[in-house]
Amino acid sequence: MIYFDNAATSGVKPSQVISAISNALEKYSANPGRSGHALSFEASHQVYSAREKLDSFFNGYGSEFVSFTSNCTEALNIAIKGVLKGGDHVVISCLEHNSVVRPIYKLQKEIGVEYSIFDVYEDEMKTLRSFESSFRKNTKLCVVTAVSNVFGTILPLASLSAIAHSRGALFFVDGAQAAGVIPVDMKNQGIDCLCVPGHKGLLGPMGIGAIIHNNLDFTTIIEGGTGTASFDYSQPSGYPERLESGTLNVPGICGLSAGIDWVNDYTCHRIFNKETALAKSVSDGLSLMKNVILYGDLPHGKHHAPVISFNVKGLHSEQVSLKLNDGGVAVRGGYHCAGLSHRFMGTEATGTVRVSPSVFNSEKDVNILLNLVENIAF
Repeated sequence: MIYFDNAATSGVKPSQVISAISNALEKYSANPGRSGHALSFEASHQVYSAREKLDSFFNGYGSEFVSFTSNCTEALNIAIKGVLKGGDHVVISCLEHNSVVRPIYKLQKEIGVEYSIFDVYEDEMKTLRSFESSFRKNTKLCVVTAVSNVFGTILPLASLSAIAHSRGALFFVDGAQAAGVIPVDMKNQGIDCLCVPGHKGLLGPMGIGAIIHNNLDFTTIIEGGTGTASFDYSQPSGYPERLESGTLNVPGICGLSAGIDWVNDYTCHRIFNKETALAKSVSDGLSLMKNVILYGDLPHGKHHAPVISFNVKGLHSEQVSLKLNDGGVAVRGGYHCAGLSHRFMGTEATGTVRVSPSVFNSEKDVNILLNLVENIAF
């Protein structure tokens, strides 16, 4: 099976990631920070090392402000619900994943949080004007995706954060599609909180993510054992324990740590260039097919990540993806948990077929995909 669904999860894991997970299960099956024996200390060391790597990778605000979660969705829920109160206003983009939209919608229904949606355009200045016009006097938070998971659009994070901070609002980023593919620099881009998965561009396993922040005063949504202050029934106020209750996923953390090492060695720059070259080959080939519709900016510049969405006239996207699956190629058809994006692009009726290559794909893989689509679209 040729795998082109890396925006959902990376299909190939480096051998050192697999080894790190196996090694953790063999050597670090102890609860970090919960016991006074050598195995627990070693597990704690592995967790601390991974925190430092994440903080360094994203130029964060200190490893103590890196807390591990089960995935990016959990991190976004912790972040969004941890700062918003009734009467607050939030600004989000028209490209947000349901991991952002649904928590905010629930807060609107339950406690009266308000939200506005700004449009994202090919013209950056038009995007910034739409963003700024969405602010109100009670705007407390802006949450934006770094990269659209449907159309690959890269948002101008530094410019958006500058506007948000000038209006007294916090600036949070969903880094699901960006982490490990494009550079994300929290300090230089003015990101107050970054939420990332471990299993996509960082090449770690499923079931691990992180919330990285600038020492924010989050209200907790999960409380429990942290290995500290056991006679105090209040959740600890210090980080990272404040956001980490229960036993951590040490094998997942070790796998993520090894994934970061691999990305650092290969470099985001090389990953982006190779994946973009493959995506460009896909879009160039599809653009020559008369019954194929391409969406969004093509991957020819700095404003587009290596994600391609298309449709074949007369077919639903899921029909196309099933036909490609029969031909031995894995892509994703449907709505990609991003209804806002499809409403904005006008693809509510069909969804889109999404092709998301990885650094482990080849031009041969692309040619096989294009031949299959050509036969489907004929």
